[in-house]
Amino acid sequence: SRDRVRRRLAAILVAGYSRPSSGDEADSFAGLRAVLTEIIEPVVQEFGGDVVNSTGERALTEFGSVVEAARCAVALRDAVMARNTSLAPEQRVALRIGVNLGDIIAEAGDIFGDGVNIAARIEALADPGTICVSGIVHDQIVGKVDLDFADLGPQDLKNINRPIRVFRMGGDATETLAGEKAGPDGPPKFDERRAIAVLPFDNFSHDPEQEFFADGITEDIISLLAGWRAFPVIARNSTFTYKGQHVDVKKVGEELGVRYVLEGSVRKSGHRVRVTAQLIQADTGHHIMAERYDRDLTDLFDLQDEIVATIAGAIEPELLKFERDRIAEHPQHNEDAYDFYQRGLWHHYRQNKADNIEAQAHFRRALAIDAQYPQATAALSIAVCNAAYLGWSENPERNYAEADELAQRATSLDPRFPNAHFALGLVCMWTKRSDRALAAFNEAINLNPSFAAAYVLLGQMHLYRGDPEEALSLAEKGIRLSPTDPRMFIWLTALAGAQYQMRHYEAAIEPGRRSWTLNRNWPGGLRYVVAGLAELGRMDEAAAALAELRKLNANLAFVEGNLKRLFSDDAAVDHILDGLRKAGFA
Repeated sequence: SRDRVRRRLAAILVAGYSRPSSGDEADSFAGLRAVLTEIIEPVVQEFGGDVVNSTGERALTEFGSVVEAARCAVALRDAVMARNTSLAPEQRVALRIGVNLGDIIAEAGDIFGDGVNIAARIEALADPGTICVSGIVHDQIVGKVDLDFADLGPQDLKNINRPIRVFRMGGDATETLAGEKAGPDGPPKFDERRAIAVLPFDNFSHDPEQEFFADGITEDIISLLAGWRAFPVIARNSTFTYKGQHVDVKKVGEELGVRYVLEGSVRKSGHRVRVTAQLIQADTGHHIMAERYDRDLTDLFDLQDEIVATIAGAIEPELLKFERDRIAEHPQHNEDAYDFYQRGLWHHYRQNKADNIEAQAHFRRALAIDAQYPQATAALSIAVCNAAYLGWSENPERNYAEADELAQRATSLDPRFPNAHFALGLVCMWTKRSDRALAAFNEAINLNPSFAAAYVLLGQMHLYRGDPEEALSLAEKGIRLSPTDPRMFIWLTALAGAQYQMRHYEAAIEPGRRSWTLNRNWPGGLRYVVAGLAELGRMDEAAAALAELRKLNANLAFVEGNLKRLFSDDAAVDHILDGLRKAGFA
């Protein structure tokens, strides 16, 4: 039979729209969605076109007439510029448009082919507020639209085997929007260049459909990382100026004023797709993280969401650990709140009483310099809370009260800072406010869907409320998101506890031992090792493990008090205490 793939000649318009302010990426979805539904979709329909698909910050449209496509491009540009006049600078939208005329393939409600690929590449060349068109479009519409054209000359476009002549349509005027790539005055100064830039992921497939998939991954990672509030993240419209270019990471760091660069690629092979990601220190070229993700090519949108969450979840602990270690290697040289904050984190993750005291001191010094610093406020809340439940405080109740006040303040300072809600969830968990803790952890995940620690502690809350199966599922998800996280010794306790409550004692012992191996100052996993071994009748092993546990928890009364703070079911507490008593703990 004849090939069922349908080819046709069409005018392709690709519209890229984004908010340029890096600090507002996480808040921009509603505004960008309004641009699509209130401007792009109705204007395209008015000029006889169809919106074939939209991904993140880009819309792919098709027209039967290249003249109508050009007129639509002008109408879209003018409508967005008019809308911007009524908005604050940080809320304005940068619109870029690329138009091409070429052969396309229509299949399963989508279109692709060189005609689409060239339009997308041309869109990436456009400055904010401008329209770029291919030479063939220019030749077809010149004299039919009342617009000027600037010849940009032949352009080498990635994955296109011939130069494409490109024209800017409508003159040289561009919009000036907050957050655009720096001009003659140099790159932005982001807190001593600790910002991160996510470069457009390369499409190494021959399938043009993967171009939108690669761009969607890039755009979603930018949005997720911006949601941390931990590092400034360069906006999409600045980093996409490097699309299709062979870049020097050091030069990117200098031009954008960033310390870190994330780059990656997408490659399709049969029914599988491979995505790679490398996190690089820009000034040295040092690879902080390099990961590869192989997946079955099923639903592209679900796959995109999964890979984005996985990459973002892997980046966060690696980047923050690198930053902590970088600062800790050098003596304190100035009174800088960020410096004190990172030094505090370095001590905090060592997880012992002496370092907890140091961590609190550094966080307090950071807040003495900047009382409105939500990151340091949330971190101090967590450190103060840790001191209470680990027995490092002479007055735990006072610690819990201070931790609660600090967490509440952190959420007020920045309601969209995920770790502020995490801190609130932690202190509520330890003060028997389980509904509030669940809500806080869920809000942290809503703000940062790759927040691994929040998934684990949300799982812990389900364990404490009598649902170990759900606890196991959530804890495993958190660990998959950040498999090399420095907090792994804490998270393994959640797995051990869930398995223990399901009476899978052998399965509880393994993660408990791993937790103890990772951090000898953390008793949580070791408790389940002792109790699990005793329940299995392996009393000699249980006694040896108990000797180690006693060094951290001197008596059973302290353990019982902590467990009763957490578990709502007395039977679950008795189950753990029974195992510990069988081992000889009293």
